[in-house]
Amino acid sequence: MKALSVQVDTTSPVPPYEQVRTQIADLIAGGHLAENDRLPPVRQLAADLGLATGTVARAYRELESANLVHSRRGAGTRVSPGHTPTPDPQLIRAAQTFVTTARSLGADNTQLLAAVRAALGAFPDK
Repeated sequence: MKALSVQVDTTSPVPPYEQVRTQIADLIAGGHLAENDRLPPVRQLAADLGLATGTVARAYRELESANLVHSRRGAGTRVSPGHTPTPDPQLIRAAQTFVTTARSLGADNTQLLAAVRAALGAFPDK
């Protein structure tokens, strides 16, 4: 089981379950969590983050309904197959340029990801 680098900002208007869901989805999309990697149990992650178990359980349910993870009693929650991408090298370079520019503007990871989501909202998915 991999340790997750998930943080919750209690001052954010984004609900905690959505912050957890988004960060785990981003870890999967970014290849930091690979196919079949096991996520921490709901109770453990909730305790680590200082959240109610229902909050983390909701994040896991949302991830499961998006087919990013699957849960089985006794086997835990694992990353579903087919969600670990191999990014195009040109795309990685473009992302690095964006991150460099955003960092020079003082953006943290949360702001960076929010900017990407806002930009993605302007362009429909293929």
